[in-house]
Amino acid sequence: MFTGIIEQLGKVVDKQNGKLTISTEKKLLQKLKTGSSISINGICLTVTEFSNTDFSIDFMPETEKKTNIGTLSKRDLVNLELPATPDTLLSGHIVQGHVDGVGKILKITKDGNSSIFTFTGDKKLLKYLVPKGSVAINGISLTVIDIGKNYFTIGIIPHTWMKTMLHKAKIDDLVNIEIDVLAKYIEKLVNK
Repeated sequence: MFTGIIEQLGKVVDKQNGKLTISTEKKLLQKLKTGSSISINGICLTVTEFSNTDFSIDFMPETEKKTNIGTLSKRDLVNLELPATPDTLLSGHIVQGHVDGVGKILKITKDGNSSIFTFTGDKKLLKYLVPKGSVAINGISLTVIDIGKNYFTIGIIPHTWMKTMLHKAKIDDLVNIEIDVLAKYIEKLVNK
């Protein structure tokens, strides 16, 4: 389980044959061991190797099909978060690292000191979103502003802009979307 509060950025060093290698700061690397879970752009993955400068994970074809991991290339920035512990302050929302789908950035506009992102979204996912509800975009815990027939918007404050990979995002980039797990459980209970 994660909180969606991004701790660190990483940079893709290599990607081939279902293996992704990411460089990041030493303070995060010192907390890793083989078998550790880590969220990379909101995808819960397992550390398979690490050194003083980088770490590697393996990913399955299913992960490549259902997330934006296949679009990553050398030098791309990624959001990193270690799992929550009993001592972790839950200051985001419950993020499982189980990506529900991929969306595309349609628009990025300025609004005062913030940036408003508009994303496409599959109607199957949009039904779970509500204004002022939670959503994770590339693992970032965010609040939904508006929802349309095939889009939704979120706002980014300057801190989140600079501390996440979103400051490098462009129109048409693919993002991982994880809807709030509570919405899925409520749907299941209501439909019994």
